[in-house]
Amino acid sequence: MSSPEAISGQTLRIIDANLNRIGEGLRLLEDIARLLLNDAVLTQQLKTMRHELVKGDWSFNKQLLQARNSEADIGINIEAPEQEKQRELLLMVVANSRRVQESLRTVEELAKIPDIAPKLNPEKFKQARFNLYSIERNLLSKLLRQDKIKHILGLYAIIDTQALKGRSHIEVASQIIHGGARTIQLRDKLLSKQELLPIAKQLKNLCAEHNVLFIVNDYLDIALAADADGLHLGQNDLPIKAARKLLPIDKILGCSTTTAEQAVTAEAEGADYIAVGSIYPTTSKEAAKVIGLDGLRQIRQAIALPLVAIGGITKDNAAEVIAAGASSIAVISAILQAESPEEAAQQIVARLETLK
Repeated sequence: MSSPEAISGQTLRIIDANLNRIGEGLRLLEDIARLLLNDAVLTQQLKTMRHELVKGDWSFNKQLLQARNSEADIGINIEAPEQEKQRELLLMVVANSRRVQESLRTVEELAKIPDIAPKLNPEKFKQARFNLYSIERNLLSKLLRQDKIKHILGLYAIIDTQALKGRSHIEVASQIIHGGARTIQLRDKLLSKQELLPIAKQLKNLCAEHNVLFIVNDYLDIALAADADGLHLGQNDLPIKAARKLLPIDKILGCSTTTAEQAVTAEAEGADYIAVGSIYPTTSKEAAKVIGLDGLRQIRQAIALPLVAIGGITKDNAAEVIAAGASSIAVISAILQAESPEEAAQQIVARLETLK
C-alpha cells in the first residue's frame, strides 16, 4: 500500500495536470473569442475565469511544481482516437470546452480532500464549470453565425409586398440577386401567413442557390418554417433576448434602431447586426424618424456589429452612407420602383464597389 506521502504527491500531480489543462483550454477559447470573433464580452469572461482558476498561493504552487513529473507521464505516449484528432474549428471549441469542464470537475472533487481544501475552493471550480457551459454555447453559436454575418455587406435588398404592387416576389428577387444583392429580406404587412409561407420557402431556395442570405422581417414562425438564414425585428416586435432563445443557434438576428442606446442594448441581448435609420426621408415609411449621417456615426462609434443603413438611400448617396460607417445599405424604393430592378441593383452595387 502506498505511503501517505506518495498518495499526497500523486494527488498533487493530478491537480497540477488538471490546472494546466484548464489554463490551456481556456486560453484557446479566449483567443478564438478575441481574435476570430472580436467579441469583447466573451473574451473578458474567459480571461477572468482563466486568471481566477489558475492563480493560487505561492506555497501551494511550489508544492504542485515539486510534484510534477512530466518525463514519467505515460499520457505522452497514448494516442487519441482518430475522431479526436480532427482540427475543424467548431470541433476544437467543443473538445477544449469538454476538456476544461472535465478538469474542473476533477479539481472540484479533489479540493474536497481535507488536506487540499484549505488551498482550493471546490465551489469556485463547480461554479466555473456551470459558467463554461453557457460560454461554450455562446461561443459556438457565434462561430456558427460568423459566415452569415460576413454577408452583411454591400446591397441588402428588402422585398416588400406592398411596394411590389402585384409583381412576383420570386421574379423581382431573382432580378435583384442577379444585380448583385448579397442579402434579401422578405417584408410583408398584407398577406396572411398561410399565403406568405410558400413565398418565403421559394425565396429561401432561390437565395440558397445563389449564396445569398435570406432574412424574414418580423415573423419568427415564418422564419423558422421557411428555414430562413435569419430574422429581423423592430423596436416594437418580439424582444431580441426572447427571439435569440427561440431561434436555432445558427440563425442570425437583426434589429432596427434609431439611437446608440438602442443599438448597445440590442447587441447585448444577442443581435448579430443592427439596422440604422432612417438616414434620409423615405417614401417607404413616411413616419420614420430621420437620424441622418450623424446618427449613423454615433451608432458606429457605440458598437462593433455590422450596421445596415436604411431610409432614402440611392446610388447617388450610397457612398457617403458607407463613409459614415455603414457596412451595408438596405434599399426598397430605389430598386422596387425602378423599371428594371436588376439594373437598379447593379448601379448601386457598382457604386459600392468603387468604394473598395
